[in-house]
Amino acid sequence: MSQSNSLGLLGRKVGMMRLFTDDGDAVPVTVVDVSNNRVTQVKTQENDGYVALQVTFGARRASRVTKPQAGHLAKAGVQAGEIIQEFRVTADAAAKYAAGATLPVAELFAVGQKVDVQGTTIGKGFAGTIKRHHFGSQRASHGNSRSHNVPGSISMAQDPGRVFPGKKMSGHLGADTVTTQNLDVIRVDEARQLLMIRGAVPGSKGGFVTVRPAIKAKTEKGAN
Repeated sequence: MSQSNSLGLLGRKVGMMRLFTDDGDAVPVTVVDVSNNRVTQVKTQENDGYVALQVTFGARRASRVTKPQAGHLAKAGVQAGEIIQEFRVTADAAAKYAAGATLPVAELFAVGQKVDVQGTTIGKGFAGTIKRHHFGSQRASHGNSRSHNVPGSISMAQDPGRVFPGKKMSGHLGADTVTTQNLDVIRVDEARQLLMIRGAVPGSKGGFVTVRPAIKAKTEKGAN
């Protein structure tokens, strides 16, 4: 199933912890709160030209909601959320839900499943070339005067006489939308609506993330 037609959940990155297996091995996991995902609109081929579920997560004060959006949410009968996102799904999947429905985590994800997690990375501000592109620094002695952590020559001399677009140089680092693929779901806490996913996911604590079924998950050899 491609990412364009798979239903996922919106959530908030709570932080990282570790779980212990029966053998005593420590597994680092990221805890993601995916509680109270509400369907705000079911888009159909006839009305909208494509099939999708519009989902919201979190809670927002009424004073922070625009009047058009407030009317849109009131029509669905759901509380205003902090983020709204659409998931392209098949017509059969969209038919299972109606506006105002809540998406339960246990129906969409299971232990051992591969997932893709998308979030906004931590912003680092303006960064130098070495830090931004993971270049190796220069020698710290033997005549290298105050040039230890600079890129050195960029090879743009009289020919071609300009800097090529895309040249790796200093600039803004972080605050990018990044997807980490093929992460394992270690535990599903249905009571608290939490997903515990092996490893790190993009973003800082409290940041919003999107969890979807993995689109590049490898099937086991011999599986149909």
